[in-house]
Formats: sequence, structure tokens, C-alpha cells
Amino acid sequence: MNCELILQLPAPVASLLARLNGAGFSAYVVGGCVRDTLLGLQPHDWDICTSALPEQMQQVFHDLHTVETGLKHGTLTVVVDHVPYEVTTFRVDGDYTDHRHPDSVHFVDNLTEDLARRDFTVNAMAYSPETGLADPFHGRQDLSANLIRCVGEAEKRFDEDALRILRALRFAAVYDFAIEPSTSAALRKMAPDLSRVAGERIREELLKLLCGKAAGRILRDYPEVLAEIIPEIRPMIGYDQQNHHHSYDLWEHTVRGVEGVPADPVLRLTMLLHDTGKPAARTTDEKGEGHYKGHPKISEQIARKTADVLHLDNAFRDRLCNLVLHHDIPLRTDSGAINTDRSFLLRRLNRFGEQDLRAIFLIHRSDRIATGYTTAKREDARLQERMAALDALLAEQPCFTLKNLAVNGRDLLAAGLKGKAVGEALQLLLEAVMDGKVPNEKAALLDALPSLM
Repeated sequence: MNCELILQLPAPVASLLARLNGAGFSAYVVGGCVRDTLLGLQPHDWDICTSALPEQMQQVFHDLHTVETGLKHGTLTVVVDHVPYEVTTFRVDGDYTDHRHPDSVHFVDNLTEDLARRDFTVNAMAYSPETGLADPFHGRQDLSANLIRCVGEAEKRFDEDALRILRALRFAAVYDFAIEPSTSAALRKMAPDLSRVAGERIREELLKLLCGKAAGRILRDYPEVLAEIIPEIRPMIGYDQQNHHHSYDLWEHTVRGVEGVPADPVLRLTMLLHDTGKPAARTTDEKGEGHYKGHPKISEQIARKTADVLHLDNAFRDRLCNLVLHHDIPLRTDSGAINTDRSFLLRRLNRFGEQDLRAIFLIHRSDRIATGYTTAKREDARLQERMAALDALLAEQPCFTLKNLAVNGRDLLAAGLKGKAVGEALQLLLEAVMDGKVPNEKAALLDALPSLM
């Protein structure tokens, strides 16, 4: 025990520990909250472990709001000021037949035995204001060394719960840590076991990994592990595009694309998938040049499949697939200049909306830089020009949707139109407004209608 280390605990947490101690039980904050506090980060959750048995915990906290979230596994949730805190009895786990949950648990009164069942050394630390830091597996040393290492035998830890394979990569990406060699070898070997893990559990880890500050390094080092989740990644690894617009292989281009967009889950997953359709779309001309006409559509189909695997919600799925499908939609004039024409921007706003149009601007910037044939400085200038033009246009509150059009279906019915002609006329009027041919005024629109039909 390191009694010299003092961690600042939230008052409710310190109070819960004091209650347990006062009743004669040992109690510690444990796991991620200790790790993050030692890293100088604000913990998301404060978990507590204790020698008290579940029924003893219920007695200690009898006057507080408690939820029996997992008493058979020794966990009681105590709610203080509307914040939940999980309190769990020291335990050792039985076999993991389903490779996720222990078949049984055995309560113990020894903290070290409890810490020995945890995934990584940096998560196998506990702290008590009374006794200091408990770190039997040298997690603090690994934190200082920026290292992710399994507690005990790595293959056993991953066999217990294959999601730990992806968690190792996620921690390494988020904290910019290396993965200890034996842990790395084990996760590579056991990566196929990820097929046993539910998609929603994989989703949470994968999206956090992609948004990590070292996501690019992890993607470069462990593509075969990611390919167990998204098989279409496998043919991208080392794939020579044989195209004069690209200086990198397909996987390196993809990784650079991921690195080049903001750490937003939709944008990062879009860039991971945007070119997955290239191997299937490839044709080669008489000079040996590779061409990839139609690859966005194939990539979009792969994105839909991936969305199913990850159990993405409908809003996320729709944005992802739309951005993948249109990731290389033209944004320049025929002469190659940045297209900031009012009508062009209004039509793009009508098609994509502001949020996704801005996302497409960001995707274009990253995709072009990732070719290796342009510079970040040049593409940043182009992005700034596009964004400034869009900002100026939106400040005018222009009409680019039927909702904002100065006439509606009732007006056209009153003007004598019927059936499908009403919808067709509204669309023609909107296009005329976006092209600057007719002002968005009711009288002007009704007057222009005969000439547009």
C-alpha cells in the first residue's frame, strides 16, 4: 500500500467509503476512476469495492436510495444527489462459458484477489483515504510508462471476454499508450473471438478508439484486428491503388483520412469506410492505371452492412451512409476553382442540409490531403473559403427548402393545380428561387408559375 499518495475524492464518494469503514468493512474506489485521477483527468464514474457482503451493504446504506442492479454478482447501486455509485463486494470469478459473463462469482475478503480478475493493470488499482493506493500489479508503473498490459495471463483475460481485445486498442488510442508485447501478441492471436461479442458492445469501443488521439497509430498497427469487425478492411491492407492521384496504399490513405477529420464519431467512421468499395470497383486501363468508378456506392453498401453489425441508431446510420455515398461529390467548377456560387451552395444545402454540407467540406479536405499530392496549407485555405462563403450565405437566411418557400400546396391548389402537379410545381419554384430567377415572394412565385410548368 502507498499511504503517501492522496487522491481528492468527491464528497459523496468519501462519505460512502466512510460509512463502510465505520461499519467495520474495508472499502476502496477502484478501476477507471483511480486510473483517470492519477492521469490528472476527471473520472466519469466512481466505482467502489468493499469487503461487505451484499446484504451488509444494504444495511449500511439502508437510509439511502439504492438499486439492486446486480446483487448476485455483489453489486449494489447507491444513489446520492441523483448520482449513481456502484458498490461491489470483493469477488473472484468462475469460468466464462459465454466469453462475457462469469458463470459464478465467489465473494472474498481479499482486495488483491478481486483486483486479479480485472482486465488491465492500469484498471487494477484501488484507493482508500485510510490505507492509500493498492497496486499489486504495478498499474501505476505502467501508467508512467504509457503502457497497456493485461493482468496475469493475457490469453486468459481475452478468453474471458473478447471485448477486452478492442478495449486494449481503445485505451491505447485514447491515452496514446503502447500495448505491452505479450498483450499485443495475445490480442492479435485471439482477434477472431470478437465474432462472439454483441455489436452494440463493439460499437462503443470502436467509436471511442476512432476518436482517440492516437487512432491513426492503432489503425496502422492493428488493421487485421479491425478486419474481424469489418471484413472489407482486409483487402485494403497494403493495397496498391496504382493511380497517379494517390501516393499511398489504400489502407494508409484511409488512416490518414481518419486522422484528418475532427474527432467526431460520424466523421471518423465515414473516413474509415469511405473507400472500402475500391477493391471491388477497380478497373485497369491499357496503361495499368487503376480506376474506381462507382466505388462510393459500393462503400455505402458496406457502410449499411457495418451499421447493422454495430447496431447504429437510424440517425447515425443515415448520416454515415449519406456521407460515405457523397464523400467525393464535386465541389469545384469545371475550371477547377472553388465553387462558391450562390446557386451551387443553395442546391447543396437543399440536398444535404447545413450540418452534412459542412461535414462534406471537412471530408473533402481530409480526403485530398490523404492522397499525398496536396498540402494541408492549401486544403485549409480551400476549406476556409468554402466555410466563409457558406457562413455569408446563411447569414442572409436564404430559401433552400420547401418549408421556407413563400408559397405552399394550398396556394397552388387555389391557383388551380391538382394532384402530382402541385409537388412538381413547388419543386420548380424552389429551384427557380435558388437559381435567383424568381424572388421568394408569394405574388412573384405565382406569377412565374405558368412559365415554369
